[in-house]
Amino acid sequence: MHLTRLELRNVRNLQDVALLPGPGLNVLVGANGAGKTSVLEGLHLLAYGRSFRGRVRDGLVRTGADALEVFAEWESVGAGDTPVPHKAGLRHSGSSWEARLDGEKVAHLGQLLSALMVVAFEPGSHALVSGGGEPRRRFVDWGLFHVEQDFLPVWRRYARGLKQRNALLKAGAGPAQLAAWDLELGTAGEELTRRRAGYLERLQERLEPVAAQLAPGLGRMALEFEPGWRRSSLSLADALAVAQDRDRTLGHTTVGPHRADWRLHLATKPEREALSRGQAKLAALACLFAQASDCAAERGGWPVIALDDLASELDAEHRQRVLAVLDTTPAQVFVTGVDLVALPAVGATVFHVEHGAVRRAD
Repeated sequence: MHLTRLELRNVRNLQDVALLPGPGLNVLVGANGAGKTSVLEGLHLLAYGRSFRGRVRDGLVRTGADALEVFAEWESVGAGDTPVPHKAGLRHSGSSWEARLDGEKVAHLGQLLSALMVVAFEPGSHALVSGGGEPRRRFVDWGLFHVEQDFLPVWRRYARGLKQRNALLKAGAGPAQLAAWDLELGTAGEELTRRRAGYLERLQERLEPVAAQLAPGLGRMALEFEPGWRRSSLSLADALAVAQDRDRTLGHTTVGPHRADWRLHLATKPEREALSRGQAKLAALACLFAQASDCAAERGGWPVIALDDLASELDAEHRQRVLAVLDTTPAQVFVTGVDLVALPAVGATVFHVEHGAVRRAD
């Protein structure tokens, strides 16, 4: 996928900006607070339905404006490698939204989000390897959402079943009422878990070569899946039945795919040794690049890659390693930084961002 146009209106301090990105590396430079990150936030909103800094109503709409607007045009790969043009627009007030995709009104946000693939890294993304389980579950489910067309119904079926079971638990329902939902949740959860496990197995193959190129000093990176219950000895339906008394006491479901996780094991690091911020960033970048590679292999085209504040916490050697990995892919890349000293300008399309305005360098 290659963006050919990106317009943002009333996104934080960006009042009305338009970019015509290049097909390869695009560098946005400017002082802190100039609006570089806001450009990537607008792109992230169009691809994920939210900013990587939080919800739209939490300050993403420019002060004094009723709503923000994001519009993009891009090309994807069609049959016979023929470029297929697309366009999408989203207007969001923080409490309501409306969108169009290729001229048609969008009824469900998932329809819009499935159209544009963006793999994004921002300063908080190191939590992918050093934080809690929620961002890691989102990481896996995002990948499955984009490479398996029938994944979303499976995910929704489990989410609905979990919501119903939790409601019954809070209402003090007895074992007979819960039994039917144990079976429903068990069926949907087993399928969801099978897909997640398969995805991580495939991602392991993508991860090893990029990790060796990006961070050889960390050794081999290995992914370990934790399904959310003792899957080796119990089916999910049985695990739910066993946990019924505890769940009724607590008022929520304590086992299942909603508690799934995965761990990244590094050959050169003992299990309990904390990673530095730089090491965590490299490890998370390796996972994200592996995911982008998987999207390319399974979908036939690379996603857009967006990297906010790439230079922070990385020394010159590892910045060059990251850029070398990017140089081996045909992906369109957006990188932000405070200046060009730590970022490449040769062969890149450079944009200067200042006081909420974006200008392409000559």
